[in-house]
Amino acid sequence: MPFGNTHNKFKLNYKPEEEYPDLSKHNNHMAKVLTPDLYKKLRDKETPSGFTLDDVIQTGVDNPGHPFIMTVGCVAGDEESYTVFKDLFDPIIQDRHGGYKPTDKHKTDLNHENLKGGDDLDPNYVLSSRVRTGRSIKGYTLPPHCSRGERRAVEKLSVEALNSLTGEFKGKYYPLKSMTEQEQQQLIDDHFLFDKPVSPLLLASGMARDWPDARGIWHNDNKSFLVWVNEEDHLRVISMEKGGNMKEVFRRFCVGLQKIEEIFKKAGHPFMWNEHLGYVLTCPSNLGTGLRGGVHVKLANLSKHAKFEEILTRLRLQKRGT
Repeated sequence: MPFGNTHNKFKLNYKPEEEYPDLSKHNNHMAKVLTPDLYKKLRDKETPSGFTLDDVIQTGVDNPGHPFIMTVGCVAGDEESYTVFKDLFDPIIQDRHGGYKPTDKHKTDLNHENLKGGDDLDPNYVLSSRVRTGRSIKGYTLPPHCSRGERRAVEKLSVEALNSLTGEFKGKYYPLKSMTEQEQQQLIDDHFLFDKPVSPLLLASGMARDWPDARGIWHNDNKSFLVWVNEEDHLRVISMEKGGNMKEVFRRFCVGLQKIEEIFKKAGHPFMWNEHLGYVLTCPSNLGTGLRGGVHVKLANLSKHAKFEEILTRLRLQKRGT
């Protein structure tokens, strides 16, 4: 990934139409939006840290997508990417988030007391419940673009913050590079550990550089509150437990997240946030509250039914592999 702008300046020796990518077989949001005129308009721009238009779109150029699955096709390299390349990101965000306009303001409600229901999911079907989100730390570039020193600084700051938590959130950090095989196996068995990304979408965006340097997983002693450090985002925060008490999972998620945010604020590095985008993350699909609630459910018969996909679509649900 080009960190300096030297290569970007060199590319300007060629006409925009000579540099414009071939998107003829592509099915992603970026390819839908990026016209030759827009490429011409934005190609010489860069963010203060040197992230360019070609850096933004590379993952979408390398991965045409699937005829039936619309991927996003671009990433941000820093907080300023969403401003400098606004003309590209705004229509992508609007398309991906169901008509969310550039003038809209994002509302996040992390008061767990406002959640209605969720404490009575049938344990005969719901095996486990989880809520996750991502957070980016202000003052550092994002994983597709950060340097080694910067990534290590994010890890150091994060570990100091997480290790200061007490009570139900008291826990320990496990760096990927110094983990014993036994620890690694235990975390894999618990479905906690993330491995080196193999997805071409992540690899093409530069997120797996220097793996596993400065990556790790922190969790509380109960293994019910976890934080991944320096994977796809600076932080991925997860609250989970066995059974169907989503209300309790969400309570722990909100309380833990607010405690972490306070610590980062005191250290002079609040989370990236603005009125329009909400919490700023690497992939435009995760902007806003960046929250995904999920249950691991056992639906032995329904999952075989011919109309299973249609039922999920009507309920605005997504299925994922276990």
